Amino acid sequence: MTSTRPLDRFRSSGLLWPLVAIVVLLAANAVVRPSFLALRFQDGHLYGSLIDILKNGAPTMLIALGMCLVIATRGIDLSVGAVVAISGAVTCSSIVGAAEPGSAGAAFVGMGTALALCAVLGLWNGFLVAGLGMQPIIATLVLMTAGRGIAMLITDGQIITVRNPTFRTVGAGFLVLPVSILIAVAVFVLVALVTRRTALGLLIESVGINPEASRLAGLRARTIRWTVYVFAAICAGVAGLMISSNVSAADANNAGLWIEMDAILAVVIGGTSLAGGRYSLTGTLLGALIIQTLTTTVYSMGIDPKITLVFKAVVVIAVCLLQAPKVRAALLGRTRRRHAPPDPEAEPTARQGTQTPTEPLVEKVAQP
Repeated sequence: MTSTRPLDRFRSSGLLWPLVAIVVLLAANAVVRPSFLALRFQDGHLYGSLIDILKNGAPTMLIALGMCLVIATRGIDLSVGAVVAISGAVTCSSIVGAAEPGSAGAAFVGMGTALALCAVLGLWNGFLVAGLGMQPIIATLVLMTAGRGIAMLITDGQIITVRNPTFRTVGAGFLVLPVSILIAVAVFVLVALVTRRTALGLLIESVGINPEASRLAGLRARTIRWTVYVFAAICAGVAGLMISSNVSAADANNAGLWIEMDAILAVVIGGTSLAGGRYSLTGTLLGALIIQTLTTTVYSMGIDPKITLVFKAVVVIAVCLLQAPKVRAALLGRTRRRHAPPDPEAEPTARQGTQTPTEPLVEKVAQP
């Protein structure tokens, strides 16, 4: 009995099918291209298709982590893609306008300015949602629409290119593994420790389950919701630094385009409900890896890029269906047992022999 408990817990956690999906996708790529799973160590760096998946998926992982906490509080943030564009635009513009564009100081000032602005944008979203009580999808849609316009104003509608080794390290540097992977893993570990080893995770779930009850219980529900929006914006800002530094340029039109949809899909695939409450950071990480592995699979298998979104949608729907309780019960051969109505003929028989001692007394008193 005890040996099956960990397996049952793993199945009920919702991580089984996302993990199966990743294994199936990797196996399919390995069949089409046998060298897909190969890794090589060269000049102190680790290379390979698996490393490319992790590197290219690092921005989505970061944004999905912030999105996971926002969704856990019954919210949504559609503005993260625009924040990505603003982050890259501010950083590159600051570096180009510095006295020494190639210096490390110019890179740090530009990145610090960009992250500070992203935090302000997160405060704005939190103010609209928690302060004014606007619907999250409407409040963040405002910045989603205006954010790219702001990025276009910053870059003057041009693609700004930079040559700064320090800045390029964020998205294209290596410390055995790509720096972007290390940053994403560090943020994941930090968030997991803060939310699972302290009461913050429980407070976030409480706000998501019932904000009014949490407020009446003494929790600062508004502060918690405000905080998760700021965190999501900072994660989007760091992702914007990765994307722009990887190509050493800021493209306000295309940077982070539709990445908010990938982040939401990653959270949902990971088993977090859009209704708020309980969430899964590990599941969100697996969901982001599925999204990136799908993109890599499309190119490695020679699938027409025109149907990439359709291909991704089919796989995502399949994974979500496999997570549905009814579908899982059908696949595992389990059927729900409905309680049968009580048999009226068997009821008197069942009552015989269970007569309480008070019943004879009642009969005697009732006699004339």
